[in-house]
Amino acid sequence: MSSSYMSWRSSASNRRPTQPTNTSKNRGTIYPDLNQDPTPKPVIHFLAFALIVFLGLLQFLPASHFRHPSDPHRNWVPFNSHSSPYPTVKLTVDEDDGLIHIVSWMQCLDLKVLAVLANSTLSSSRYPDLLHFHFFTPQGDKDKVSFYKLKVLFPHSNLELHGQEKVKEIIKRTSSEAEYDSLNLEEIAPFIIPSVHQSLTKFIYVSPNLILMGRIEELTGIDLSAHAAAAAEDCSNRLNSYVSSDVLDAIQRSASKPWISVTPYVKDACMPGLSLLLINGKKLEEFLEAVLWWSKVLNWSDRSDKRNPAIGLALYNRYLKLSNSWLVKEPASVDTIETSMITHYDGPKIVCSEFGNDTIPGSSHGNLWIKYLPSMSNQILGI
Repeated sequence: MSSSYMSWRSSASNRRPTQPTNTSKNRGTIYPDLNQDPTPKPVIHFLAFALIVFLGLLQFLPASHFRHPSDPHRNWVPFNSHSSPYPTVKLTVDEDDGLIHIVSWMQCLDLKVLAVLANSTLSSSRYPDLLHFHFFTPQGDKDKVSFYKLKVLFPHSNLELHGQEKVKEIIKRTSSEAEYDSLNLEEIAPFIIPSVHQSLTKFIYVSPNLILMGRIEELTGIDLSAHAAAAAEDCSNRLNSYVSSDVLDAIQRSASKPWISVTPYVKDACMPGLSLLLINGKKLEEFLEAVLWWSKVLNWSDRSDKRNPAIGLALYNRYLKLSNSWLVKEPASVDTIETSMITHYDGPKIVCSEFGNDTIPGSSHGNLWIKYLPSMSNQILGI
């Protein structure tokens, strides 16, 4: 055992020690880049400083998009930054309840027409939860069955039915029977409603026989502080087709009323389209009186064959002109439908008459209304 130990020790002692390496000599060849720090070029410093200044200046640019807090999808909506002869629009709502109020007046109740109007408006809007419909019907809130049918079709929508009696009473009280009969209640009613319903000081009036394909909220940001209403110009109806220039000149010279224009009337001026209106109830003082005065001066109660221009004359220089895209178009072609904000209802509808309400024959119907008819209408409305 001792011999084996000695042999191991002998072999261990006979090992040749290794030569130490010269690390200081080889370090320079292994890591030559550690000898000197890199020096960036001056142009890099300049570009970095310029980039920081540029990003800082971007903070002073006006916002190009916004998110409305009531939008559940939080979509980015671009601001309208293009100059236009028409009013700039933005999303604003009623100052009191934060809703967009939409009013319509229907002489003969037709739930099918109201359903198409409501559904087309809701489906075209970015903010359907902000829309509040006010439908003025012959029975109003007394007609519980009609109200519940509409609520079944639009369970999450804000809508009310209002009666027409108080509005009609105001018109009858200030006019003669002949003058009352010469007025189209669907045209004059939106100007009387604010005096009956004090909460409706600013609203959008829409004729019931329409299909809305544009975003109705785009109209709510228009500043009406200096105007009684806003409407698109209807150049298919001009002033000189209703009243001669000689008559207007004679009236302007002889009468002094606050609603008579101080400047000469433009004889071929386009009449305002009354199917879609923005109403400012705070600027409608003496409006009904002005309409009745014009109707009486022009003896329009004896000419029931033509549209009464009294409302257009009472609005002369008192209304703000909307973009032509909000003028009601006929659904004559696919191109018209695709480019229009609003078009006439083209489906079957009830027409008022002294002998009862009748339905227009089916041969004159179009197909656009079917697109906006709610899916449960057949079961609920019995179509």
